[in-house]
Amino acid sequence: MRALLLYLAHREGFKHFMLKFEVFRKLAWRFVAGETLDDAMRVVTEANRQAVRGTLDLLGENTVSLDDARGATREIIRILDRIRSEHVDCNVSVKPTQLGLNLGREHCLGNLSSIVAHARQLGNFVRVDMEDSGYTEKTLDVVRRVHAEMDNVGAVIQSYLYRSENDARALVKEGIRIRLCKGAYLEPDTVAFRKKADTDASFMRIMKLLLDSGLYHAIATHDEAIIAATREHSESRRIPRDGFEFQLLYGIRRDLQQELARDGYNVRIYIPYGGRWYPYLMRRLAERPANLAFMARNIFRG
Repeated sequence: MRALLLYLAHREGFKHFMLKFEVFRKLAWRFVAGETLDDAMRVVTEANRQAVRGTLDLLGENTVSLDDARGATREIIRILDRIRSEHVDCNVSVKPTQLGLNLGREHCLGNLSSIVAHARQLGNFVRVDMEDSGYTEKTLDVVRRVHAEMDNVGAVIQSYLYRSENDARALVKEGIRIRLCKGAYLEPDTVAFRKKADTDASFMRIMKLLLDSGLYHAIATHDEAIIAATREHSESRRIPRDGFEFQLLYGIRRDLQQELARDGYNVRIYIPYGGRWYPYLMRRLAERPANLAFMARNIFRG
């Protein structure tokens, strides 16, 4: 199944064929905001009306030229300008390979620095997404170097990696804000937990570490048991509900997003958009084909 989905991710003909079916269109546009920044801004505006914040992700990673990486940088800066001009509550998420990490660490560093500097001028924040484990060390290095100059940049920690608890402790000591997620890439058992129970246990340990740190972190999960544990821990430690935020993916568990917001928690949704939505969607399914059933179930859950 994984190999088939990856194969189909590069077949535009299959994309056009599948778009003839309403169920596929519903799947695509339920989890991707659209192809344009205008589409994404409409989603952010609607989320804000429901007391939910946004983070915009311009789809596309693994740029193959410096011009492409610079183009992505300019577009992300344009996103920040639109956020400011339309007065929405939203920040941006960027992928290091989108900014040229594969072409050299210094290229990525320069592009990220430009984005973070512009965001700082506008009073905004930049989250650097984490890709597969082959990029973990390079990504954290780039985030650390930018954070040493500007503190409006944060990292992502994936709880399924063995190293993540130590990474989280180190980042917290440096005052770097973290988004904690489980991780969705297919990783070897030399670097990542294979069992869900082990990944969940790691998530719980890191969640408590983050909430106890006094920094403003993001707990990114749709797992209701983990959300309940996060709420319980924060209440037991008298951590205010606006002292951290829950993050969820656009299109998944809208009922849960609204419930948390009604209960007074800060909630942010991760909103992907762009012309490269089809490869993104297929790769997400390929990383864990079980997500296909998960997404299908959630289409009908509101």
